[in-house]
Amino acid sequence: MSDSTVTDPEGREEVAVPQAVTGEDRRGRLGRLRRPRRPRLWFEILLIAVSYWAYSLVRNAVPEQRSAALRNADWIWSAEHALGVGVEQSVNHAVNSVNWLIIGMNYYYATLHFVMTLGVLVWLYRWHPGRYAATRLVLFATTGVALLGYYLYPLAPPRLMNGGRFVDTVTVHHTWGSMASGDLKHMSNQYAAMPSMHIGWSLWCGLTIFALASVPWVRVLGLLYPTATLAVIVATANHFWLDAVGGALCLGFGFAAARAWYGSLPYALPRLVAVPAPRPLGSAQSA
Repeated sequence: MSDSTVTDPEGREEVAVPQAVTGEDRRGRLGRLRRPRRPRLWFEILLIAVSYWAYSLVRNAVPEQRSAALRNADWIWSAEHALGVGVEQSVNHAVNSVNWLIIGMNYYYATLHFVMTLGVLVWLYRWHPGRYAATRLVLFATTGVALLGYYLYPLAPPRLMNGGRFVDTVTVHHTWGSMASGDLKHMSNQYAAMPSMHIGWSLWCGLTIFALASVPWVRVLGLLYPTATLAVIVATANHFWLDAVGGALCLGFGFAAARAWYGSLPYALPRLVAVPAPRPLGSAQSA
């Protein structure tokens, strides 16, 4: 028997699942909490705003352990050279020599991190409501565990390392928007480079687009986005590439948390939200 659909006030169709099939009563309260449901716009706006405010507050409240952060940066830089993968300085200086390219990367770093993430959330909310909550949980869990990294492992970005071996491209080219340079640096913890949430969030965006988009070239662009982000964070001397590894590990934790809660990877959930089908008239009397 095929599922019927119902249309919500905003014009979206939802799968209507008969109550006997869902077994919601048997699952109990926990089962009802874990069941995907149609997101509410006002709640999502409030949740995202409050969550980002809390994340920024906690991240910036972590003590700026400058000495430890610089020691850790020296250790990572030495370890990368020992492994033969310490390429950040070469990339930073090479890209910095091309003005239009590095200026573009500075603005990329300052803006797309937020624009793309919010854009993907809106797209999920509108076109994949059944997967929205689970995919949003991945993002929130990723960001939450990153806070532990900032607290447990303070790390100076390459541009703040002793010796001036890296170029702070935002300062040199006087571009705006970075919370890590210029006048805005006093509003942000300068030693919270590990893990990189530019990578954590861009990977979340890229994988979500690749998994759910129906147009092939859009799926390819989804994969190119975190790749370009990796090039940007290295070229602007805001992160070591090992910070990107930390961001990817945090994202892995986020997916594990979502799978544990919903019993499935977010992208495997139904696109539309399952709602109980209306009972036929007179069913209550005959029951």
